[in-house]
Amino acid sequence: MSYNNEDILIATTNPGKVIEIQSCLGKEIKLFSLKDFPSIKEVIEDGLTFEENARKKALGYAKQSSCLTIADDSGLCIDVLNGAPGVNSARYSGEKLKTEDRTLIDHRNIAKVLKLLKNVPKDKRTARFVCCICFASPEKVLIETRGTLEGIIIDKEIGTGGFGYDPILFIPFMNKTVAQLTQEEKNSISHRGKAIRLLKENLNKNRNNLAAGE
Repeated sequence: MSYNNEDILIATTNPGKVIEIQSCLGKEIKLFSLKDFPSIKEVIEDGLTFEENARKKALGYAKQSSCLTIADDSGLCIDVLNGAPGVNSARYSGEKLKTEDRTLIDHRNIAKVLKLLKNVPKDKRTARFVCCICFASPEKVLIETRGTLEGIIIDKEIGTGGFGYDPILFIPFMNKTVAQLTQEEKNSISHRGKAIRLLKENLNKNRNNLAAGE
């Protein structure tokens, strides 16, 4: 079986993720999302680590779509909460309803984190975004990468850009929250940007093999 290396499925319905991945990989690679495959069955993210979930999604959606597939699992890990919300970041305050706007659950998740950290001093509010990416064919895992972004959880939302927990993760060396960064700034330092750049490096090195589905 052969594949078109320029057409890749991104295993997400989150438009923010698609935009970030597209801007990092470049416009020459055509990306599809799960919204382009309305009959595809959901792959349940029940792994204990970001790596497990990314791998499971990449292989599961690649097999169903017969496409080369990029899947990521990412989230916020807060030290004082023993790494929570971690792999449960997207559903920390409960599962998202199909008819529910994504921004509503983002705000609920943020509200839960801020409540849990209400009396925690600034020096104990260290946290990081983690992103693990898996690139797979329908037959096997081809590339896996990981990126992190260190920061501090502030006590209120600041900024309107990005998505998820971006408004409450403050990046000291930028003197901004992730939600205050431009898309270019975010791509240059973000956990997902780092993981995608590693992926792109590997894609470029292995382009001929991947195009042949090897």
